[in-house]
Amino acid sequence: MNELDIKINLHFGGKVVRKDLTKLVKGNAIVPTYVLEYLLGQYCATDDAPTIAQGVETVKSVISKHFVHRDEAQLIKANIRDTKSHRIIDKVSVRLNDRKDLYETSFANLGLTKVVINEDIVKQNKRLLSGGVWSIITMGYQPSEERDVSPWIIESLKPIQISNVDLAEYKEFRQYFTRDEWIDLLMQTLGLNPEEFTFRSKLIQLARLIPFCENNYNLIELGPKGTGKSHIYSEMSPHGILISGGEVSKAKLFVNNSTGEIGLVGYWDVVSYDEFAGKSKKVDQGLVDIMKNYMANKTFSRGTEIYGASASMVFVGNTEHSVPFMMKHSNLFEALPKDYYDTAFLDRLHCYLAGWEVQKLRNDMFTNNYGFIVDYLAETLKDLRKEDRMNDFSEYFELSDSITTRDKTSIAKTYSGLSKVIFPHREIVEEDAILLLEFAIENRKRVKDQLRKMDETFEKVDFSYTNKRNSKITYVHTLEYLEYKEQLGLADEEPIVENITVSEIKQEPKQGLILMEGQKIIRDNQSGISFDLLFGAYLIGAKEITLIDPYIRLPYQFKNFMEFGKLVYCKKDELEEVKLHLITYNNEDFIENSREAFSEITDSLESLGIIFTYEFDENIHDRSLVLDNGWKIVLGRGLDIFQKTNGRYDIAEYYQEKRLCKACEITFVKVK
Repeated sequence: MNELDIKINLHFGGKVVRKDLTKLVKGNAIVPTYVLEYLLGQYCATDDAPTIAQGVETVKSVISKHFVHRDEAQLIKANIRDTKSHRIIDKVSVRLNDRKDLYETSFANLGLTKVVINEDIVKQNKRLLSGGVWSIITMGYQPSEERDVSPWIIESLKPIQISNVDLAEYKEFRQYFTRDEWIDLLMQTLGLNPEEFTFRSKLIQLARLIPFCENNYNLIELGPKGTGKSHIYSEMSPHGILISGGEVSKAKLFVNNSTGEIGLVGYWDVVSYDEFAGKSKKVDQGLVDIMKNYMANKTFSRGTEIYGASASMVFVGNTEHSVPFMMKHSNLFEALPKDYYDTAFLDRLHCYLAGWEVQKLRNDMFTNNYGFIVDYLAETLKDLRKEDRMNDFSEYFELSDSITTRDKTSIAKTYSGLSKVIFPHREIVEEDAILLLEFAIENRKRVKDQLRKMDETFEKVDFSYTNKRNSKITYVHTLEYLEYKEQLGLADEEPIVENITVSEIKQEPKQGLILMEGQKIIRDNQSGISFDLLFGAYLIGAKEITLIDPYIRLPYQFKNFMEFGKLVYCKKDELEEVKLHLITYNNEDFIENSREAFSEITDSLESLGIIFTYEFDENIHDRSLVLDNGWKIVLGRGLDIFQKTNGRYDIAEYYQEKRLCKACEITFVKVK
C-alpha cells in the first residue's frame, strides 16, 4: 500500500475498500456499486492478501447464490416453493395498506407485490418506506386455502446498505488529511486514479457530488460520450435515481392527481435525467412549467395543493458539436430539446459543468487503491444536506454588485456544496476558498453567458469578486472564453487580469511585435496552447539556449523535449548553428536509459544544425529557459505542461494545440 492508503486504513478502517475488488465480484449481476462495496466491506475490510482473496470468493458466492436476476425470477420462486425457505438479494420497498392496516412489500427483481411484512421489521428499517432498500431476505412459502392470503412469507430481512454514520467522527478524521490527500481519497472512492487528473479535472468530478449534499441544487453537464457523466447518479448512492432517456411524466415526477401520491422528488435526494439532450425529443410543456417553478421556489402544485421538496435536479447529455463551433454559430445549450431550450428554465440552473473538459475514461484512469465504501460516503453527504454554508465565503470575499440575486444564490450553493465535499470539517483557508469560489462563479457564468446569447434582454453581469483583506478585484472567466475569445472577436469584451496573453506572443518580431516582460497563466484543461505560441518568438536570434528541467527521463518527457528541439530548429537561421544545453536530474533507475536516449538525440539534432549537450545536476529545482539574446523564461512545470492524450490515434498526440494543459505559470524576464 502507498502512504495515502495506509493513512486511509488507519483512520477509516472498516469503512473503506480496495476499488479493484468491485470489478472482480460484479460479474453479470445488475447490482449497484454501493451494494457490492457494502458486502466487500463486510468480508474484505483488511490489507491481508489471503483474507481479501477469501473474502472476494465469499462475496462472489453470496451474489451467485442469492442475487435475483429478473429473467430467473420464476425459477427462484419455484425454488422457494419447493424448499419452503430460501435467501435472496433484492431491492424491496414497503407501503402501508391503510384499508387492511398492514404493511405490504414489493420486490424489484423477483416481481412479487403485496407481500405482508412484520411491522417490527419496518420500524427497524424505516428507509423501506422511502424508496426501498437492497436487502438479504429469507423468504418462506406457506400455501393457504384462503384466496386473499399470500403464500409468500418474509422470515427475516437484513439491509445491505449502511444505515447510519457518525458525521462528527467523519469530520474529526478529515483533519488528518491535507486538502490534496482528501481530494485524492474522494477520487479513489469514485473509482478513479487521481494521478491521471489535474486539480481542475478533480474539481469537475467532485462537483458531481454536490447534488447529494446540497438541497434543491440544479446542475447540468453536457459533453462527449464516454466520460462517465451519468454513472455517479446510478451507482454511487442509494439516495439518487437516474431516469433513462430523460423522459418522465408530471405524475411520476411530482404528484399523481388521481391518487394524491407524491412522485420522485418526494422520495429521492437527487433526480437525474440521463440522455437529456436531443433536439427531436418530445417534451410535455406542462412538465417544463412545473419544473421551472420547482427549481426556482422548491415547491410545485397540481390542482389546489402546494407541495414542497428538497430533491436536487441533474441533467446530463451529449453535445452534438465542438465547443468552438457552438460558441460561433449558436450556444452551449443548442443540443437541448425544444421545450427545454427556454431561457426561463435554463436560468434556474445553478451550475453548468463543462463536460467537454472531461476526458473519455481509459483503463489507466481507474484506481486499484483504497476509497470509502460508496454507501458510507453517500450517507455522510446526506447528513451534510442539513447544513447551510451558503454564506461561508462572505468571510473572505464580496461578490460584485451587478451580480443578480439568482446568480449569487447559484454561486453560493456551488461553493457550499464543494465546501461540504472537500472541507466537511469547515476548516478552510483563504487560498482554498478562492479556488472554490472561482470555480463556482465560472460555472454560473457559463449559464449566464449563454442566456445572453439566446436573449438580448438579459443584462451583462460583472462576474467579479473583491477580496476583503486587500480590496483586490478579480474577474472570473470561463475557460472556453479564454481559449476562443480572439477567434470570436471577444477580446475586449471583459477585462483580463493577465500581463501577457497568447495573442500577444503569437506573432513574431518581424511582424512588429515588441516582446514583453510579464507572466502567462495557463489553467488546468486549457487547450490551444503550444510551445511555439508560448515562447517560440523569444527563441528567434538565440545562438545558445540552456534548458533547466529536472524531469527529462520518461518516454513522454523525451517526446516533449524532442518537440522543443523541433521548435528550436524552426526558429533558428537555417545557415547557422545553435547550441542547446540541457541541465536535468536523474537517478540510478533511469540513468542508463537516459544516456542512451541522449546519445540518439545528439546525433539526431546535429543533422539539423543543433549542437546538443547535457549534464546531470541533483541540486536543481527551478525550471527555466536561458537565452543568449537577453531573455530568461521561467517555466513553472518545465516542458511538462500537457496532460496525457487518449492514445496514439488521438490527434492531440500529434498536435500540441489540441492537448489539454496542466495548470502552470510562464514568466518572461529581460536579462539586463
